[in-house]
Amino acid sequence: MLQALNLTKRYPAGAAGAADRPALNNLNLTIAPGEIFCLLGQNGAGKTTTINLFLGFLQPTAGQALVGGLSVAEHPLETRRLLAYLPETVMLYPNLTGLENLDFFASLAGFRYSAAERRDLLLRAGLPAEAHARRVGTYSKGMRQKVGIAIALAKQARALLLDEPTSGLDPKASNEFSELLLALGQAGTAILMATHDIFRAKEVGTRIGIMREGQLVETLPTHSLTASELETIYLQTV
Repeated sequence: MLQALNLTKRYPAGAAGAADRPALNNLNLTIAPGEIFCLLGQNGAGKTTTINLFLGFLQPTAGQALVGGLSVAEHPLETRRLLAYLPETVMLYPNLTGLENLDFFASLAGFRYSAAERRDLLLRAGLPAEAHARRVGTYSKGMRQKVGIAIALAKQARALLLDEPTSGLDPKASNEFSELLLALGQAGTAILMATHDIFRAKEVGTRIGIMREGQLVETLPTHSLTASELETIYLQTV
């Protein structure tokens, strides 16, 4: 569902005569439907650059990002229809309710739902019924993330890209979010999540990639590792 083929992004170094700076260097990665792939790495390791290349926010210097077998660079609109994106802070309209935000963003993707269908989507995403008609400006971060998941469900996204989605969530909200991701994976959604949270990555990921200085230096199956072993490998790698 998601594939990177020698995916590379370089930025000009700035100083005369200096070499270009690689933000991402020859990334090769395949994520199947139903797989949750977690990218770990320090700030500047290339995690967000990877996501932005799949979204088409950046153009690759070399290589390809593919979504559903289509090149993002050559088919930006078609590939974006297959994707949903949750940044660290989900951008919603604070003066609109959860139902109204869902209606607006679903309509942008070409989908129309009745009020009852929208309520069902929000419930599936874990947002309590009493919050549906409240303004989003009153929501916690975890509640906004659930509206973001509901939007992904409404778009019928086949792949979900997440950038630090559990940052700032309390343990209960973070655990609820993990359960949502596991349910989406079981339903066949391909998920790529950039995170600093080693233990959350171990909990939800089917595979974990460790990035350093723009390169994927380790790819690990989570089923064969304890959280402690993963932490040790991560610290030794970065």
